[in-house]
Amino acid sequence: MSARTSEEETAHSQATDWRVDGIRVVRSGESSCDTPPTLGMNREVAISGSRTGSTHLWAGTNRIEAGAATGPHHHGALESIIYVVRGEALMRWGERLEWITKAGPGDFLLVPPYVPHQELNASATEELHCVLVRSGREEVVINLEDVEAVDEPEWI
Repeated sequence: MSARTSEEETAHSQATDWRVDGIRVVRSGESSCDTPPTLGMNREVAISGSRTGSTHLWAGTNRIEAGAATGPHHHGALESIIYVVRGEALMRWGERLEWITKAGPGDFLLVPPYVPHQELNASATEELHCVLVRSGREEVVINLEDVEAVDEPEWI
C-alpha cells in the first residue's frame, strides 16, 4: 500500500473540519433503546446515522436475560456481526431455525443478510451480553411471527 494520498483524499482532508467531523465518543450510559424491539432482547443503539452521523455502520449492544430466547427475526439486507462479551449464546438459524451453534466470551458470529435467526441465552443464571455491528447506518429488524421451528435443530 502506498504512503501517498490521492488527490481526492488530499482535497477531502483539506475541506474537512476534523475537530467537528472527527472522532465521536458515545459514553457508557449514552446508548438508547430507540431501536425496533425483538421479543426477549434488550437492544441498545450507540452508533447510527441518526444518532452520530455514521455514514455506513450501526453499532450497539444487546442483553438477553438468563434462560431467555429472542423471537425469530432477520435484519433485511444488512450483514451483522455479534461479539459475545459475557455469557454463553446459542444461535439458531434457517427457515425453520433448523441449525444451531454456541458462542462464548470473545467469540464472533457473522449473520448474513436475510438469514432468519434466534438468539438464546444458554445459561439459566447469567445474563448474555453482546456487542452488535451492522452494515447499514440504521437498525432494520423484521420480526418473524410465523416460523414453525424444528424441535431438534442440527448442531453446527
